[in-house]
Amino acid sequence: MSKLLVLSARDVHALLGYRECANAIREALIALQAGQAQMPLRTVIRPDGAAGLVALMPSYLAAAGAWEAAAAYGLKAICITPANPAIGLDTHQGVVLLSSGATGEPLALLNASAVTEIRTAAVSVVATDLLARPEADVLAVIGTGVQAQSHVLALQEARDLREVRLAGRTQERAEQLAVSLRDKVSAAVVPCRSVEEAAAGAGIVVTATSSATPVLRSEWLEPGTHVNAVGACLPTDRELDTATMAAGVLFADRRDSLLTESGDYVLAAAEGAVSPDQIRAELGQILTGEAPGRQAADELTIFESLGLAIEDLAAARSAYDTASATGGGAWVEF
Repeated sequence: MSKLLVLSARDVHALLGYRECANAIREALIALQAGQAQMPLRTVIRPDGAAGLVALMPSYLAAAGAWEAAAAYGLKAICITPANPAIGLDTHQGVVLLSSGATGEPLALLNASAVTEIRTAAVSVVATDLLARPEADVLAVIGTGVQAQSHVLALQEARDLREVRLAGRTQERAEQLAVSLRDKVSAAVVPCRSVEEAAAGAGIVVTATSSATPVLRSEWLEPGTHVNAVGACLPTDRELDTATMAAGVLFADRRDSLLTESGDYVLAAAEGAVSPDQIRAELGQILTGEAPGRQAADELTIFESLGLAIEDLAAARSAYDTASATGGGAWVEF
């Protein structure tokens, strides 16, 4: 009888560091670019009258590269409920299933909220490493929820930041997040009164909100800024205004996802402001040297983060390998 590893949110946080997750995601994106990983676009069901939606994200990673010893299947089943933060819950709730690529046996079941929290920030670390100016040391984070916090923690670990600025729906929320972060971050943490104040002169900007309408405007951004657009994962929602999208050079973790799922792109395209030609590269193409990243110091680079099933698989596999080597989680007969 096989054993199944069950990892709670606490277990995932203990076993999956931002740096380790970013490294695993780099390898997975390289594998995807090399044809050693497969996944379809996510399937989303948004029932009329429901509180949210459910998405299914299957993937497969062949035995190659960092995973030379074993192939793996991944399946993420996630419910997104926008009203959850009001009752103290993350908007993302669900599970990630990791299975053997050789036999199909389930290997691990992980808390998807924690996996999503860590891997989304880790992908932004990869994008920022590839696209932000090397000297950029002021980070502005728009949003005060789970992803805002994880992005601050992940990026300050990966980059020598001088200042972190926070802006949310209210200054009070920004101040509360700043207080919770100050003993975890070496950079100065500054709550701001507005998004405009936070973005002014920042070299790196993260939008991590649940807003369906733009929170970031082009006139607030300096030339050479890098933006990680994280929050708008539905074609009906957007965080960046049309002028920002029109002015930026666009990058994706997967081109098809950007074209069909990113409201920032879809809504700006409907206005005739952007086209597929504006998408310079996928992250995997930059990692393999098949396409360039930033080409000029004054470019506005925009990474549209939609989240890929293969990224969840890579994160789950990294946590599983660490648990297998060091302990952690609960092993149950299955």
